[in-house]
Amino acid sequence: MSQDPPGYPYMPYGTPYGEQPPPQYGYGPPPPPPNDGPMANAIVSLVLNLLALVSCCNFLGAPGAICAGLALSKHRTQPRAARTLVIWSWVLFGLGFVLGIGTFLFLGFSGYLES
Repeated sequence: MSQDPPGYPYMPYGTPYGEQPPPQYGYGPPPPPPNDGPMANAIVSLVLNLLALVSCCNFLGAPGAICAGLALSKHRTQPRAARTLVIWSWVLFGLGFVLGIGTFLFLGFSGYLES
């Protein structure tokens, strides 16, 4: 029994030549890209929020880390909600840094850091 080339269906003996399907050219369509964008983004956001909470006293790092953790748990079942949670996690991360720098500048210009 011989193997049929890929792309050709099984044709019984005696089938006329003109009824065979045309050969397929190329490699076919490319595979779909992996959909790990929100998951990788949530992992990075979680790590940076926790690092900011521990090292920089970024008090908005805790809610940002919670949002990133929730996004990790929902990324397979509710990708739209996970994407929204990751965005909020990054917003809280950035807002915490802006408030921290603003507080540091305010204390520096007010003279509270001179002694």
